[in-house]
Amino acid sequence: MENQEFKHIVRIHNTDLKGERQLIMALQKIKGIGFMFSSMICSMSGIPKNKKAGLLTEVEVQKLDKILANPKSFGAPLWMLNRRKDVETGEDSHIFTADLTFKNDNDKKRLQKIRSYKGLRHAVGLPVRGQRTKSNFRRNKGKAMGVKKNQDAKQGK
Repeated sequence: MENQEFKHIVRIHNTDLKGERQLIMALQKIKGIGFMFSSMICSMSGIPKNKKAGLLTEVEVQKLDKILANPKSFGAPLWMLNRRKDVETGEDSHIFTADLTFKNDNDKKRLQKIRSYKGLRHAVGLPVRGQRTKSNFRRNKGKAMGVKKNQDAKQGK
């Protein structure tokens, strides 16, 4: 870490990553990249997974950016991509960061607009994929209200 080439913040795919972390873990801080995808990117680029992100050279950072921009062209299997058979374009791709949230929101709005079952469940804030609701999914739905007594009951009238 005493090396002068060490960078404490590395910018990959418009995301600031901590230089102290291993590359495989640092890449997972980019929204849309999980453990398996991060591992695949490291092996495609030929960079060791346990190399610190702050020790990456500019050439290696550019190589990672190229692979992230189009992982399919570098031999990524289709089942690893997070956007297969896109509704609008019909092609397979992998999307990250703000694009991912934008596409997910648009998908939910499309389902609500066509009044599908999943869309209605999204709109109401209930679980979409068939989970039970008797005891679960109450965590973020608002605080439970107890029985409220009116002023007359408190005064003993």
